[in-house]
Amino acid sequence: MTASSKPTLDTVEHAASTPDEEQPYASLGLKPEEYQQIRDILGRRPTAAELAMYSVMWSEHCSYKSSKVHLRKFGDKVTDEMKEHLLVGIGENAGVVDIGEGWAVTFKVESHNHPSFVEPYQGAATGVGGIVRDIISMGARPVAVMDQLRFGDVNHPDTARVVHGVVSGVGGYGNSLGLPNIGGELVFDSSYQGNPLVNALAVGVLRHEDIHLANASGVGNKVILFGARTGGDGIGGASILASETFEDGVPAKRPSVQVGDPFMEKVLIECCLELFHAGVVEGIQDLGAAGISCATSELASNGDGGMHVWLDDVLLRDPTLNAGEILMSESQERMMAVVRPEKLDEFMAITGKWDVESSVVGEVNDSGRLTIDHHGQRIVDVDPRTVAHEGPTYNRPYARPAWQDGLNADTNVAAGLARPVSGEDLKAAALATLGAPNYASKEWVTNQYDRFVQGNTALAQPDDAGVIRVDETSNLGIAIATDANGRFAKLDPRTGAALALAEAYRNVAAAGARPMAVTDCLNFGSPEDPDSMWQLVEAIEGLADACMELGVPVTGGNVSLYNGTGEPGQIDSSIHPTPVVGVLGVLDDVTRSVTTGFRGEGDAIYLLGTTRDELDGSAWAEVAHQHLGGVPPLVDLAAEKVLGAVLVNAARDSLVTASHDLSDGGLIQAVLESAIRYGTGARISVADLAARDGISEFAALFSESTARAIVAVPRGEEARFQDACVGRGVPFLKIGETGHEADGKQVVEIEGLFTVPVAQAAEVFSKTLPEIFG
Repeated sequence: MTASSKPTLDTVEHAASTPDEEQPYASLGLKPEEYQQIRDILGRRPTAAELAMYSVMWSEHCSYKSSKVHLRKFGDKVTDEMKEHLLVGIGENAGVVDIGEGWAVTFKVESHNHPSFVEPYQGAATGVGGIVRDIISMGARPVAVMDQLRFGDVNHPDTARVVHGVVSGVGGYGNSLGLPNIGGELVFDSSYQGNPLVNALAVGVLRHEDIHLANASGVGNKVILFGARTGGDGIGGASILASETFEDGVPAKRPSVQVGDPFMEKVLIECCLELFHAGVVEGIQDLGAAGISCATSELASNGDGGMHVWLDDVLLRDPTLNAGEILMSESQERMMAVVRPEKLDEFMAITGKWDVESSVVGEVNDSGRLTIDHHGQRIVDVDPRTVAHEGPTYNRPYARPAWQDGLNADTNVAAGLARPVSGEDLKAAALATLGAPNYASKEWVTNQYDRFVQGNTALAQPDDAGVIRVDETSNLGIAIATDANGRFAKLDPRTGAALALAEAYRNVAAAGARPMAVTDCLNFGSPEDPDSMWQLVEAIEGLADACMELGVPVTGGNVSLYNGTGEPGQIDSSIHPTPVVGVLGVLDDVTRSVTTGFRGEGDAIYLLGTTRDELDGSAWAEVAHQHLGGVPPLVDLAAEKVLGAVLVNAARDSLVTASHDLSDGGLIQAVLESAIRYGTGARISVADLAARDGISEFAALFSESTARAIVAVPRGEEARFQDACVGRGVPFLKIGETGHEADGKQVVEIEGLFTVPVAQAAEVFSKTLPEIFG
């Protein structure tokens, strides 16, 4: 309803006197029982502005109403030892971890999935902007971003539209901010056709004393809105889009997707950091989903009093916006701060210096209420906790899907999938996987991002983890890796979530960093579908248990539901369940971080871990047979933990020149990637491996057993390295040597089976995405 169609304000007084007036709660995403709950809370019908606030704050995206009863497991399954380095945990804008020397790191991953289908460029760009503001609001300087992308079938006519828009949006916003993009994921699968996943991660650094939290305390303190002006773009955008399913390929609701301005955000970053340094900010909150509704209600709810706000002083780009639209607008690049009156002039002077517009829009009081006036009339009078934290909580019904047993019974063996045996067939299978869209080089994407801006990037894709130097004097740094395998999670969501954590943990350790903390983004179908809800519950429990066993706490994250378009109850009703897990690790010296690539000749190549015949859900099964069925690889977190310790210590002691985890595509994919990295060949034998582990040569090359890695060890360090493995009980086997030539060319030779010139492998690896997307 626009201001012109309703000239008079719907005030609290008017609402109390017109209890039977019909309201459009359904079109705002509220169920009838939820609308009645609001009426019961208020003791009257809500005003139009209150209805707008409750609708966005009680949306699935903002309230986690279907998941929070299960998300509590992340807080329940935490030991004192896991919390040792945790400075800020779940519940704030982002978690904060102590990394030593007085430094702290804040990091978080969030989704911007549905907006990125509607308008790919702006949806992805504002996803980056939003997660960066979460980092700013903790008092940190953002230092890097990552993106986790999943799109539909590469051959579908709509996929290119989404891919080009999203990649351009991520790169355009991040590059303009001057933040290096140090890694991520890129996956294509038909399950994501109408529901692409655009998850964005940001990381920031700060000193311990610089931590800021989102709360409004101190009677008389001023509430200031600063940054970009409030406009009509994104009214209810993310909160509504992310809480509704798509019908017939289009959103059920199509509010405007937010429009980002990265140059405004860059100024806002510097402005905020100066405000923090000056000590003029008592509390701060970024404006993302639900806009002013979220910022005011969460600040007030987290505080120890109440808040009064006057909307007339909100700076607008569009003066025709009514009160509900102002409250719901998700215009970007905005922040809200709580400032003591005696610091107000200094605050305004700093924002003025940076040409950042700001206005006092409210004041903290001791009423215990959030009240909002517009044109001198009261349009909101609520208990802020009922808006921000005490919304509906659902124990949704869930049950193992009727189709799950059939999927698990459909193993590679039962399906009769032909396995290559001859050397030529094994070579063809290896090259086919190497060049498949999901396993080929991602440089077509990453070359559109700046990976080295700011000069502190030690590692970035295609290495196993991104590594950033935090302290230029001591070289203290951090590593981050994100992983998820939707195919494994489809076969078993509990195991799939644990495998995602295990792979990210392994990647961080392979780079030389001690894994310390976790953030997650849980992407699933409709919570109203018992099948999807079962997948979500299983994944949460699997991830919580695995975090506890590995000793890494979840610091925060995001849940994205309603990622489905099909009929509930069917095997293809929604996306593959995709629990994205990010692991943060710490390096005492980033100059000792380890790349994936073989650098020179004569280093011994060791395979660490045990290989089993585990091909269900594998890259080979997907590429060679388009098959998905069976059960995912065994999770062995005890083995992951000791493997990680060996990799971290080997990097610290300079015992390895290369380190690469084994995951998608198995041993042969890892060896080829390591060879391609710097154009260095290798000679490998799998005969002893096959004999030791009782598997075929094919399984030795393509199995995706976990808790495994390959490393290159200088000849003079082999004894020390072997002792380290023995001391930790990590199985090891020398399988080859780096640097191998044939006919004057560097090659990868699998003894007795096949030989691949590194240049040929590199061409296969690098040409796929450019050929598809131009």
